[in-house]
Amino acid sequence: MKTCLLALAAAVVGGSLQFGSAAEISGKVTLKGTPPPERKIEFDPICGKLHDTDVYTRFYLVSKDGGLANVYVYIKSGLAPKTYTAPAEEPVLDQSNCLYEPYVMGVMTNQPFKIKNSDSLMHNVHATPKAPGNEEFNVGQPLKDMVTEKSFASREVLVRFKCDVHNWMFAYVGVMDHPYFAVTDKDGNYKLPADLPAGTYTIEAYHLKAGVVTQQVTIGEGEKKTVDFTLEVKPR
Repeated sequence: MKTCLLALAAAVVGGSLQFGSAAEISGKVTLKGTPPPERKIEFDPICGKLHDTDVYTRFYLVSKDGGLANVYVYIKSGLAPKTYTAPAEEPVLDQSNCLYEPYVMGVMTNQPFKIKNSDSLMHNVHATPKAPGNEEFNVGQPLKDMVTEKSFASREVLVRFKCDVHNWMFAYVGVMDHPYFAVTDKDGNYKLPADLPAGTYTIEAYHLKAGVVTQQVTIGEGEKKTVDFTLEVKPR
């Protein structure tokens, strides 16, 4: 009994019970080269009233030190076959001030997510997936705070969303059959979920304009590893 209690006490770290030590991968994506200038979005008169300053496209969002935002980073291969449970919280793709927010996001296969209209005007949500099993849909949302719930059945990088009412509105959703994906923040940083099993994996960083780069990474149990990527500006 005393031995069991000592083992239990040793497993308690920071006030929480630890049953094992999973691996963790994080890093930064940087852009090499000078991207073309972003284009000013030409809003219609109604949407233009929602903005006090000019708004530009989000093709290359780069921090001062070269960090590249909106890169979809995910484990492409190496995971053992199994069925993963999606988080209970449903991600939200919002339409706010005549823009999709976020511009890039991720969901799991068959995970419900919400598409919301936060504007007091008409939008429509037109998803154009290409992977077999993912169905195209086009849903009108004429009222403020309307919410439509959808999901995708198949893995796909990336599903394009557009608004046929406002031709500048686009968003992109990555769909994975596992939870080990992330989108880089405004500084180019990402972090995959921390319960990754030890193993050897191919990790891909995908950007809509700068393209794709992959790395093979071997990580042990409890190991924390930094995996950085560099993408290059593509010729126009």
